[in-house]
Amino acid sequence: MQKTISTLELFGPSILRYGMAIVILWFSFQQFTNTGAWTAYVPDSIVSMSHMEATTLVYFNALFELVFGVMLLFGWQTRIAAPLLSLHLFDIMWVVGYGEIGVRDFGLAVATLVVFMNGPDVLCIQSKKKINTI
Repeated sequence: MQKTISTLELFGPSILRYGMAIVILWFSFQQFTNTGAWTAYVPDSIVSMSHMEATTLVYFNALFELVFGVMLLFGWQTRIAAPLLSLHLFDIMWVVGYGEIGVRDFGLAVATLVVFMNGPDVLCIQSKKKINTI
């Protein structure tokens, strides 16, 4: 039983990182394939300040999530990708406001912040930790 608990503790951060990467990449894919549905989430103030169309901003957002989601998935530069994605999710939460979507995004932002706090785990590409407790 103790060995099982140790294994769970060892791989818990990796599973959280994989889960968050899959969520981020799913949103990125959705934005690339159904851009029009996502333009409603782009604040008018951002459109007017940037002088870009909402669809262009959705593509930029999808590209950002794709790049950093892949980095998170493979565990490359985790301490860079995770806080950027966490801040991004906190910003989205702020924009959508209090409600079911905002609360969901708060949970995702905190989970991604925990990935940052954990740092590189045993399954990261650049991990210095060893899997020798199994």
